[in-house]
Amino acid sequence: MTVKTNRVPFEEALNMTGFSRYNLYTFMLSASIIIGMTFEIFSISYLVPASACELNTTSTQQGLVACVPLIGTIAMSHVWGYLADTRGRRKILIVSMTITYIAGTLAAFSPNWIVLGFLKLLSSASVSGSYALAVTLLSECTPMVRRSSLVLLTTSVHMAAMGVMAVIAIPVLPMSFSHHIPFLDIQFNSWRVLNLIFAVPSALSIIGSYFAYESPKYLASVGRDEDALAVLRGIYTMNTGKSADNYKVDALDLDEEQSSALHKGFWGMNSFFVWLPFILNAFMTSVVAGQKDLTICEMIRLTHSLNSTATIETQDCSMNTEAMTLVFGITMFLAFGNLFMSSIINCIGRKRLVIGIQMIAGTSALLLNFSPFWILSAIMFMVFLSAIFNFGFMNTYSVDVFPTYVKAMAVCLTLMVGRGSAVIGINVLKQLLDNNCEAAFYIYGSIAFGGGIVAFLLPSDEQIQAQKKQSKT
Repeated sequence: MTVKTNRVPFEEALNMTGFSRYNLYTFMLSASIIIGMTFEIFSISYLVPASACELNTTSTQQGLVACVPLIGTIAMSHVWGYLADTRGRRKILIVSMTITYIAGTLAAFSPNWIVLGFLKLLSSASVSGSYALAVTLLSECTPMVRRSSLVLLTTSVHMAAMGVMAVIAIPVLPMSFSHHIPFLDIQFNSWRVLNLIFAVPSALSIIGSYFAYESPKYLASVGRDEDALAVLRGIYTMNTGKSADNYKVDALDLDEEQSSALHKGFWGMNSFFVWLPFILNAFMTSVVAGQKDLTICEMIRLTHSLNSTATIETQDCSMNTEAMTLVFGITMFLAFGNLFMSSIINCIGRKRLVIGIQMIAGTSALLLNFSPFWILSAIMFMVFLSAIFNFGFMNTYSVDVFPTYVKAMAVCLTLMVGRGSAVIGINVLKQLLDNNCEAAFYIYGSIAFGGGIVAFLLPSDEQIQAQKKQSKT
């Protein structure tokens, strides 16, 4: 009988598989899943205003539909996490993305805003855990030396995907065709086509997940060591081009301590990002019309009155092309800004960076109402949006501060509180933008600045490391 003697720790066994083609494949798969999630959840930013003419939605109804994706993520994110921990990451990703694609596609044929909201609720509920699962699958298949950089890139992929949505919307939404479908009594037009396009990454994710390996770390954690070794040998062969016989690992030692912090996922959503196309559409419409010496709220009110008249006359709810270009520019700036901030965090310190970003962003929002210069207003608004960087940093605090046995629940609870407040924020923000715009920036700016003050209570990185060393001794 042959005795297995070459028993190695899981991380070492994963490092022995190398870093090459399969790791690139898993990154591209994770990026596709994250893009699919972003497209599905943030699609309402474009679909709600673009469908307003056909569906005859009021401001309140638009706010209700806009907050539906967040309700879906709150309701189901924990369920998908539990299923992934008990049934496997790959299998659950295939199921969730399949439901997302079907519901997202059917939403393109919604006869009214209630059906649209219901189908978006279903699609967002099914896609709610995909970010965390994609990042988990990626991290559990990537050697430790490269893991942080790839996970960091996925956050930027998420931000960049919001910009790509604007690029797609630029040529699609202005299309003027309309085809009547008698069976549903709907007009098949540009916003419905845009909805179908936004569902495509989910379909690609299903195909990509089907050809991917299950997470070897998950297989080892549930006692399926032989299956985990088979996956590691497959990764080794794909990465190196060598025979699996050259992979000299016979048994695995899984460090359970490392398997607890899996769900660093969804970095959060901001109410202003949901209504970003709406705000920038008003901003650029005013600029193009020559009304540049106004505050951003005066621009929103002016554009609202102009659009109300134009919509009645032409039934045109399409968005300004320059505004969509600006959405792309801002989100790409934030994507690269996230990479830059993450690269300097060790030099400046996480606590200082969080405080600085919050206070600068809050101050920009508070001063935005006093700027009559459109370029300065655009810069200050972009600085305000940069507060989104702190969602990722705060997730890392949750992972570091809370003890292992409550770590995953603490991260999930942090995200749930953020999403729950955003549900309220989306509806409140839309009403404020329509009725009392200045108050919107005063309120949200004060909240952002207040968050910077509260951040002084956070422990520094030095304190966290000292506490960890003390707990080990």
